[in-house]
Amino acid sequence: MSALTALRPDDTLATPLYLQLARNLEQAIHAGQWSAEQALPSERTLSEALEISRVTARKALEVLLEQGLIRRIQGSGTFITPRLEQPLSRLSSFSEMLRMKGFTPSSQWLERSIRMPSAEELIRLSLSPTEQVAHLKRLRKADEIVMAVEYSTLPARLLSNPFSIGDSLYEHLEQIGKPVVRALQHIRAINASADMAARVGIEPGTAMLLMTRVGYLEDNTPIELTDTYCRNDYYDFVAELRR
Repeated sequence: MSALTALRPDDTLATPLYLQLARNLEQAIHAGQWSAEQALPSERTLSEALEISRVTARKALEVLLEQGLIRRIQGSGTFITPRLEQPLSRLSSFSEMLRMKGFTPSSQWLERSIRMPSAEELIRLSLSPTEQVAHLKRLRKADEIVMAVEYSTLPARLLSNPFSIGDSLYEHLEQIGKPVVRALQHIRAINASADMAARVGIEPGTAMLLMTRVGYLEDNTPIELTDTYCRNDYYDFVAELRR
């Protein structure tokens, strides 16, 4: 119980006890006291360990629920929501980002094929009209939790065998001597279609983040066009601003 007692709110302060507890729990979650998908102590456990009322514990958990830090599963308890903070100033692959955050990345492939490009792909990848592209579609997972759906298109001349890719496209490109060294990325909010919602386990119409990235080689040749549909409840994009 020693780890919990450190979260006890101070009743000599003017700030309501439940807000103090919510803040202390939030800090403990960000510090890694509980890992993603781990059960948070129950209202009763918090009440007994911290010598507070169950109402105070309940209200503190409701604050965390509103912030998206935890989620409730009927009949099972309250669990830490896995969240990713992706810095907008650093180019990294999905797998690299997950490993840095302590998650285990994996992919579930939905499609890998060679086909003719769409008009958008033709323009964004500066392709000739007769060139083919490798098309990749997969679910991106962190500790087996679906975080995003990803569609990637690359010139087939660089990726003639889409089945040669493991979990990380960027690692594969580095291995074949074609690393992405810079990228332009656009992020916008969308509402999940019925098909997209079913794939990631959310309700149709739920807000998602669509991240469109064009990746370039050292000589500024565009080689990657990726649309990533991210779960809004699991993703944060962070930008550090300086003056």
